[in-house]
Amino acid sequence: MNMNPVASWSVTDVFMLFIMWAIMMAGMMLPSAIPVILLVNKLNLQRISSNQTYTPTIIFTFGYIMIWCLYSLVITFLQYFLHHLDLLTPMMDSANTSFSASILIIAGIYQFSSFKQNCLNLCRSPLSMLSKDWQEGFKGALLLGLKHGSYCVGCCWFLMTVLFVSGVMNLKWILILTLVIVVEKIMPKGEIISKYLGALLIMFGLSYWF
Repeated sequence: MNMNPVASWSVTDVFMLFIMWAIMMAGMMLPSAIPVILLVNKLNLQRISSNQTYTPTIIFTFGYIMIWCLYSLVITFLQYFLHHLDLLTPMMDSANTSFSASILIIAGIYQFSSFKQNCLNLCRSPLSMLSKDWQEGFKGALLLGLKHGSYCVGCCWFLMTVLFVSGVMNLKWILILTLVIVVEKIMPKGEIISKYLGALLIMFGLSYWF
Protein backbone atom coordinates (compact mmCIF):
# COMPACT_ATOMS: atom_id res chain seq x y z
CA MET A 1 0.00 0.00 0.00
CA ASN A 2 1.08 3.59 -0.74
CA MET A 3 1.63 5.30 2.63
CA ASN A 4 2.38 8.67 1.08
CA PRO A 5 -0.17 11.53 1.22
CA VAL A 6 -3.28 10.75 -0.82
CA ALA A 7 -2.50 13.52 -3.34
CA SER A 8 0.30 11.28 -4.67
CA TRP A 9 -1.89 8.19 -5.08
CA SER A 10 -2.37 6.72 -8.54
CA VAL A 11 -5.32 4.77 -9.90
CA THR A 12 -3.34 1.62 -9.10
CA ASP A 13 -3.02 2.71 -5.46
CA VAL A 14 -6.79 3.20 -5.19
CA PHE A 15 -7.37 -0.17 -6.87
CA MET A 16 -5.01 -1.86 -4.40
CA LEU A 17 -6.92 -0.19 -1.57
CA PHE A 18 -10.11 -1.75 -2.95
CA ILE A 19 -8.42 -5.17 -3.17
CA MET A 20 -7.31 -4.82 0.45
CA TRP A 21 -10.85 -4.02 1.60
CA ALA A 22 -12.36 -6.85 -0.51
CA ILE A 23 -9.97 -9.45 0.91
CA MET A 24 -10.46 -8.10 4.42
CA MET A 25 -14.27 -8.18 4.14
CA ALA A 26 -14.23 -11.74 2.81
CA GLY A 27 -11.92 -12.82 5.63
CA MET A 28 -14.02 -11.09 8.29
CA MET A 29 -17.49 -12.07 7.06
CA LEU A 30 -17.15 -15.62 5.72
CA PRO A 31 -16.63 -17.19 9.20
CA SER A 32 -20.00 -15.83 10.35
CA ALA A 33 -21.64 -17.05 7.11
CA ILE A 34 -20.49 -20.67 7.54
CA PRO A 35 -23.75 -21.84 9.20
CA VAL A 36 -25.96 -20.57 6.35
CA ILE A 37 -23.53 -21.91 3.72
CA LEU A 38 -23.68 -25.34 5.39
CA LEU A 39 -27.48 -25.09 5.54
CA VAL A 40 -27.67 -24.32 1.81
CA ASN A 41 -25.35 -27.24 1.12
CA LYS A 42 -27.50 -29.57 3.26
CA LEU A 43 -30.64 -28.55 1.38
CA ASN A 44 -28.82 -29.07 -1.91
CA LEU A 45 -27.72 -32.58 -0.94
CA GLN A 46 -31.30 -33.45 -0.05
CA ARG A 47 -32.54 -32.16 -3.40
CA ILE A 48 -29.78 -33.96 -5.32
CA SER A 49 -30.62 -37.25 -3.57
CA SER A 50 -34.25 -36.78 -4.69
CA ASN A 51 -33.15 -36.00 -8.26
CA GLN A 52 -34.39 -32.41 -7.97
CA THR A 53 -32.78 -29.27 -9.30
CA TYR A 54 -30.71 -27.44 -6.73
CA THR A 55 -28.94 -24.17 -5.85
CA PRO A 56 -25.13 -24.59 -6.20
CA THR A 57 -23.53 -23.78 -2.86
CA ILE A 58 -20.38 -22.33 -4.40
CA ILE A 59 -22.45 -19.87 -6.47
CA PHE A 60 -24.43 -18.89 -3.36
CA THR A 61 -21.15 -18.19 -1.56
CA PHE A 62 -19.86 -16.24 -4.55
CA GLY A 63 -22.98 -14.05 -4.49
CA TYR A 64 -22.45 -13.45 -0.77
CA ILE A 65 -18.86 -12.34 -1.39
CA MET A 66 -19.90 -10.16 -4.35
CA ILE A 67 -22.15 -8.00 -2.17
CA TRP A 68 -19.25 -7.43 0.22
CA CYS A 69 -17.01 -6.54 -2.75
CA LEU A 70 -19.58 -3.89 -3.66
CA TYR A 71 -19.41 -2.59 -0.09
CA SER A 72 -15.61 -2.62 -0.35
CA LEU A 73 -15.81 -0.43 -3.45
CA VAL A 74 -18.00 2.11 -1.62
CA ILE A 75 -15.82 2.23 1.49
CA THR A 76 -12.67 2.52 -0.65
CA PHE A 77 -13.94 5.79 -2.14
CA LEU A 78 -15.13 6.89 1.31
CA GLN A 79 -11.64 6.32 2.70
CA TYR A 80 -10.09 8.20 -0.23
CA PHE A 81 -12.42 11.13 0.51
CA LEU A 82 -11.57 11.02 4.24
CA HIS A 83 -7.87 11.18 3.40
CA HIS A 84 -8.51 14.30 1.33
CA LEU A 85 -10.24 15.86 4.34
CA ASP A 86 -7.19 14.99 6.48
CA LEU A 87 -9.39 12.93 8.81
CA LEU A 88 -7.17 9.87 8.27
CA THR A 89 -3.41 9.64 8.54
CA PRO A 90 -1.27 8.03 5.79
CA MET A 91 -1.22 4.97 8.10
CA MET A 92 -5.01 4.79 7.65
CA ASP A 93 -6.15 5.57 11.17
CA SER A 94 -8.02 8.55 12.59
CA ALA A 95 -6.24 11.90 12.68
CA ASN A 96 -9.02 13.75 14.47
CA THR A 97 -10.47 13.20 17.96
CA SER A 98 -13.94 14.46 17.07
CA PHE A 99 -14.00 12.19 14.01
CA SER A 100 -13.05 9.17 16.16
CA ALA A 101 -15.70 10.00 18.74
CA SER A 102 -18.37 10.50 16.08
CA ILE A 103 -17.62 7.18 14.38
CA LEU A 104 -17.77 5.25 17.66
CA ILE A 105 -20.94 6.95 18.91
CA ILE A 106 -22.82 6.58 15.60
CA ALA A 107 -21.68 2.93 15.33
CA GLY A 108 -22.96 2.38 18.88
CA ILE A 109 -26.32 4.03 18.21
CA TYR A 110 -26.69 1.99 14.99
CA GLN A 111 -26.46 -1.20 17.05
CA PHE A 112 -29.81 -0.27 18.63
CA SER A 113 -31.58 0.69 15.39
CA SER A 114 -34.52 -1.39 14.18
CA PHE A 115 -32.87 -1.74 10.75
CA LYS A 116 -29.72 -3.23 12.30
CA GLN A 117 -31.73 -5.58 14.51
CA ASN A 118 -33.98 -6.71 11.63
CA CYS A 119 -30.95 -7.47 9.45
CA LEU A 120 -29.27 -9.27 12.37
CA ASN A 121 -32.38 -11.42 12.94
CA LEU A 122 -32.42 -12.40 9.26
CA CYS A 123 -28.72 -13.30 9.45
CA ARG A 124 -29.25 -15.31 12.64
CA SER A 125 -32.36 -17.11 11.30
CA PRO A 126 -31.81 -17.55 7.54
CA LEU A 127 -34.26 -20.45 7.14
CA SER A 128 -37.22 -18.12 6.56
CA MET A 129 -35.29 -16.31 3.83
CA LEU A 130 -34.23 -19.59 2.23
CA SER A 131 -37.76 -21.03 2.27
CA LYS A 132 -39.26 -17.81 0.87
CA ASP A 133 -36.66 -16.89 -1.76
CA TRP A 134 -35.16 -20.25 -2.72
CA GLN A 135 -34.50 -20.53 -6.45
CA GLU A 136 -32.79 -23.35 -8.28
CA GLY A 137 -29.98 -23.02 -10.77
CA PHE A 138 -26.91 -20.81 -11.01
CA LYS A 139 -28.89 -17.56 -11.32
CA GLY A 140 -31.08 -18.49 -8.36
CA ALA A 141 -28.03 -19.33 -6.25
CA LEU A 142 -26.37 -16.03 -7.14
CA LEU A 143 -29.49 -14.00 -6.30
CA LEU A 144 -29.92 -15.87 -3.03
CA GLY A 145 -26.29 -15.20 -2.07
CA LEU A 146 -26.66 -11.52 -2.95
CA LYS A 147 -29.81 -11.26 -0.86
CA HIS A 148 -28.32 -12.91 2.20
CA GLY A 149 -25.17 -10.83 1.77
CA SER A 150 -27.26 -7.65 1.66
CA TYR A 151 -28.75 -8.53 5.06
CA CYS A 152 -25.24 -9.00 6.44
CA VAL A 153 -24.10 -5.68 5.00
CA GLY A 154 -27.12 -4.02 6.60
CA CYS A 155 -26.19 -5.67 9.87
CA CYS A 156 -22.48 -4.85 9.93
CA TRP A 157 -21.68 -2.00 7.52
CA PHE A 158 -21.25 0.76 10.11
CA LEU A 159 -19.40 -1.54 12.49
CA MET A 160 -16.67 -1.80 9.84
CA THR A 161 -16.08 1.96 9.98
CA VAL A 162 -14.65 1.46 13.48
CA LEU A 163 -11.50 0.43 11.60
CA PHE A 164 -11.08 4.08 10.63
CA VAL A 165 -10.54 4.75 14.34
CA SER A 166 -8.41 1.74 15.25
CA GLY A 167 -6.50 1.62 11.95
CA VAL A 168 -7.71 -0.01 8.73
CA MET A 169 -4.79 -2.46 8.73
CA ASN A 170 -4.72 -3.09 12.49
CA LEU A 171 -4.81 -6.91 12.59
CA LYS A 172 -5.72 -7.00 16.28
CA TRP A 173 -8.88 -4.95 15.71
CA ILE A 174 -9.71 -6.85 12.53
CA LEU A 175 -9.67 -10.05 14.61
CA ILE A 176 -11.72 -8.43 17.42
CA LEU A 177 -14.40 -7.20 14.99
CA THR A 178 -14.47 -10.61 13.27
CA LEU A 179 -15.10 -12.33 16.61
CA VAL A 180 -17.76 -9.74 17.53
CA ILE A 181 -19.59 -10.37 14.24
CA VAL A 182 -19.43 -14.15 14.75
CA VAL A 183 -20.84 -13.78 18.28
CA GLU A 184 -23.64 -11.47 17.08
CA LYS A 185 -24.69 -13.76 14.25
CA ILE A 186 -24.11 -17.24 15.64
CA MET A 187 -23.95 -17.37 19.43
CA PRO A 188 -27.06 -17.61 21.66
CA LYS A 189 -28.47 -14.20 22.65
CA GLY A 190 -26.34 -12.56 19.98
CA GLU A 191 -28.97 -9.90 19.40
CA ILE A 192 -28.69 -8.88 23.06
CA ILE A 193 -24.90 -8.94 22.95
CA SER A 194 -25.04 -6.57 19.95
CA LYS A 195 -26.80 -3.98 22.13
CA TYR A 196 -24.20 -4.33 24.88
CA LEU A 197 -21.59 -3.73 22.17
CA GLY A 198 -23.51 -0.63 21.10
CA ALA A 199 -23.46 0.75 24.63
CA LEU A 200 -19.72 0.03 24.88
CA LEU A 201 -19.01 1.84 21.60
CA ILE A 202 -20.99 4.88 22.75
CA MET A 203 -19.04 5.00 26.03
CA PHE A 204 -15.72 4.72 24.17
CA GLY A 205 -16.83 7.49 21.83
CA LEU A 206 -17.83 9.78 24.69
CA SER A 207 -14.49 9.14 26.42
CA TYR A 208 -12.74 10.97 23.56
CA TRP A 209 -14.49 14.17 24.64
CA PHE A 210 -13.92 13.85 28.40
